[in-house]
Amino acid sequence: MGEKDALSAGAESSRAEKPQKAEKPKKEKKRKLLFPANKKGKHVMHLMNFLRFLFYPVHFLIYPYKLYGHKKVGLGPYVYLGNHYCIWDVFYPARTTGEGIHYIMKESLMHVPVLGYFARRVGAIPAMRDGKDMRTVMDAMKVLKNGEKVSMFPEGTRNKEGDGETFLPFHGGAAFLAIKTKTPVIPFVICNKPRVFHVTHVVFGEPVELTEYYGRKLAQSDYDEADEKLKNRLYELRAQHRAMLAAKKKKRK
Repeated sequence: MGEKDALSAGAESSRAEKPQKAEKPKKEKKRKLLFPANKKGKHVMHLMNFLRFLFYPVHFLIYPYKLYGHKKVGLGPYVYLGNHYCIWDVFYPARTTGEGIHYIMKESLMHVPVLGYFARRVGAIPAMRDGKDMRTVMDAMKVLKNGEKVSMFPEGTRNKEGDGETFLPFHGGAAFLAIKTKTPVIPFVICNKPRVFHVTHVVFGEPVELTEYYGRKLAQSDYDEADEKLKNRLYELRAQHRAMLAAKKKKRK
């Protein structure tokens, strides 16, 4: 073996003996969770207000809509609960308040360029889809106890292929949050699938307070029962709205 070959072999041996550097765990990107109230008691998200100003006209131009029912939500904590068709659905709850809203969204979306950045800055709460949602629950409870608002789509994903009449299976959790923090729920239902340049009807119900569950030792079946009540309320709101429209149409004939 020549001198050059020996040096090469020694270098290879030296590299092999060096321990491999452990991969550093990826740092979680910073996100803001709690927003303090101002002197008027409002929890304002200035960035969200900027996004409202920027995207409200665009949204209304592409997907015109009309809001019905409980369209003005007061100060303080509330849990918004509604069905889900497209990414623009986040604007419907935002139209009912000048305060900030913490949206519960899929954890994977928090890492999407641009979208993830703004989501973290406006206090979006990531939710895992593998059942490990304890952190999601804890974050949402912190927000509500701080007097802020949370919005969630219990279907967990956009209803793309449904018949427009049936919701996707609901994931529980809204009732648990509402009961544990004694927070009213604002049910809202998107009555027809949003279509470009067609009017979408969105109905907001009066706040639902699950007071019958407060102060009790509850089993999982109790929370499931409360979640079912909330889901049925969405169906009721839609049925009532359609009946109202049908009555108006009949009256015009």
